[in-house]
Amino acid sequence: MSHSIVFLDRATLGVPLRKPGFAHTYVEYDATSADQVVERLADAEIAITNKVPLRAATLEKLPKLKLIAVAATGTDVIDKPYAKAHGITVSNIRGYAVNTVPEHTMALIFALRRSLVPYHIDVQNGKWQTINQFCYFDHPIRDIAGSTLGLIGYGALGKSVATRAEALGMKVIATDAFPFPGMVDLNTLLQQSDIVSLHCPLTDSTRNLINRDTLKLMKKDAILINTARGGLVDEQALADALKSGLIAGAGFDVLSAEPPKNGNPLLDPSIPNLIVTPHVAWASIEAMTALSNQLMDNIEAWAAGAPRNVVEE
Repeated sequence: MSHSIVFLDRATLGVPLRKPGFAHTYVEYDATSADQVVERLADAEIAITNKVPLRAATLEKLPKLKLIAVAATGTDVIDKPYAKAHGITVSNIRGYAVNTVPEHTMALIFALRRSLVPYHIDVQNGKWQTINQFCYFDHPIRDIAGSTLGLIGYGALGKSVATRAEALGMKVIATDAFPFPGMVDLNTLLQQSDIVSLHCPLTDSTRNLINRDTLKLMKKDAILINTARGGLVDEQALADALKSGLIAGAGFDVLSAEPPKNGNPLLDPSIPNLIVTPHVAWASIEAMTALSNQLMDNIEAWAAGAPRNVVEE
């Protein structure tokens, strides 16, 4: 028996994908728009998607579809209740980013605490050459060691960041939707942390978790890091907070709409002490290779009648 596989947005994965070890046909598209999905998946049993949504209105037109293999951890682009009710298995990727996302998080922390970007820009613009001594102190530099890191979300990624932070001499406090020994509440975390880092999922209860009111609880010399989801933060409130000096800086790898075709408050180049990277914290070669292999493992397991990494809700 041959299975038909269609990858809707192959360009979202920047490494090779091995061929499945069973009889199959395979078609891939760099990108797929909403109005192309039904036509491209019309004969597919297996759909691979990273960010292309598969909602009920689309899935009901795809009676042959049996597996949706999500090439990511987040599955919010899939109508999972519909899939479950109609016998469509949904699988996702797990545990592949436990090095790359924490390393990106730490890189943003280092860059902001040590003012690496403004000093680099100064040197590029010729400022150092105008100084009459060997160095200057226009931008504050703060040690990592001895600072307090507050983690909002204490799952695998949060714990991996904590391990790295503690190795650098940081004090770590954390909160999570699921209680654990030593957990602090959100207000305490915001008030005590020198760095606040987000590692929680985007849900109705966490949307705009960081907003005008919660930003006011943070120290004026604190920084905010977000390598999780853009919707966790009220972006206009953060832009205003940075411009007014309410907090000292922010490092973001995610925005509420990606790509930000229609603009975003955090793309204003006049905002001080803000670093924005284009959702690449996950994208080390090593992590993408692990994701690619796990994606094919999920597909092969389903074809063998023993599906793995199944998402129920």
